[in-house]
Amino acid sequence: MLRPLGLGDLLTGVPAIRAVRAAVPGHRLVLATTPALEPLASLVDAVDEVLPARELEPLDWSGPPPELAVDLHGKGPASHVVVADLRPDRLLTFDSPGYPGPTWYPDEHEVRRWCRLVSEGLGVDADPDALDLAAPSVPSPAPAGVALVHPGAAFPGRRWPADRFAAVARHLATAGLDVRVTGGPAEVSLAREVAEGAGLGEGAVLAGRTTTLELAAVVAGARVVVSGDTGMAHLATAYRRPSVVLFGPVSPALWGPPPRAARGGGALHVVLWHGDGTGDPWGTELDPALGEVGVDEVTATLDDLLART
Repeated sequence: MLRPLGLGDLLTGVPAIRAVRAAVPGHRLVLATTPALEPLASLVDAVDEVLPARELEPLDWSGPPPELAVDLHGKGPASHVVVADLRPDRLLTFDSPGYPGPTWYPDEHEVRRWCRLVSEGLGVDADPDALDLAAPSVPSPAPAGVALVHPGAAFPGRRWPADRFAAVARHLATAGLDVRVTGGPAEVSLAREVAEGAGLGEGAVLAGRTTTLELAAVVAGARVVVSGDTGMAHLATAYRRPSVVLFGPVSPALWGPPPRAARGGGALHVVLWHGDGTGDPWGTELDPALGEVGVDEVTATLDDLLART
C-alpha cells in the first residue's frame, strides 16, 4: 500500500488501510510511507510492516512481487507507476490512462475517497470512521488534561495569525487549563511567539521538543485541541479528543473531521469556516476566509465544547 505523504494524509488513509486488511486477512500488509511517519504508521493495527518511501520515487522493495498492490497516493498516473513497477499479481488504483479502476471524484471527502477505492476494488465494506490509532507506548512529555494550541500549518494561507492563537491560549489559561503550544522543529519560534503573547512560560512550549510518538501521546491525553486545518487536527480525531479546527481555503467537506457526537451533545470536533472552497491551500498569505474567523468566535466555541465534554 502506497501512502508516502503528510501526517494528515496518513491518518485519513487509515480506514482504507483497515479495509484492505479485511479484504486480505491472511496476507502480510506493508505500508510504504515517509520515514518521518514510520513511528505513527506502526500504530495502525492493520499494518504489519512499514517500508520507508519518498513521494513518487521508486520503492526500495527487495521482496518478491506482491499479490496485491494498492495506490493510496493519488489519482495517477505517476503514483500508479510506482506500485505497478512492483509487478504485483493484482493492482488497485483509481482509473487513469492504462490503469482501469474506480472513478476519481475531485469533490469527494479524502477519507471516503480511499474507502470507496478499496470497497469497490476489493468488494469489502470500509468504515470511514475507523480512524483510531493505538496509544503510543512512550510516556507523554505533558500531564494528562492539557489544552493544546497548535498554531502551525504547512503554508501561510492555512496559518491563523499568531496573535490570535495567543489570545485563545490566554483565554484557556485564564479558565484554569494547563496550556501547551505544539509544533514541529521549524515552528519553535512561532510557538514561542504564541506562548509569550499568552503570558505563558517557556515550559509551555512543546514545539521542537517532542518526537512524533511523544506528540501523539500528548494528544491522546489532551483535554482539548485547537488548530488549523493541518495534521494536528487529524491526530485529535485519531484519539477522539475534543477539538476546534479552523478552516480557510479548503472546504471541511473535503478534509474535515468526522461528525462524532460529544457525550454532552453536539459535535466532538467543531469546525469553524467562512469560506466557499475556492481558496489556495498553498497560498503565501493568510486566506481571507480563515482571516474571517475571530478570536471571540473561537473562545466561545471552546467554552461550549469544554462544557459539553
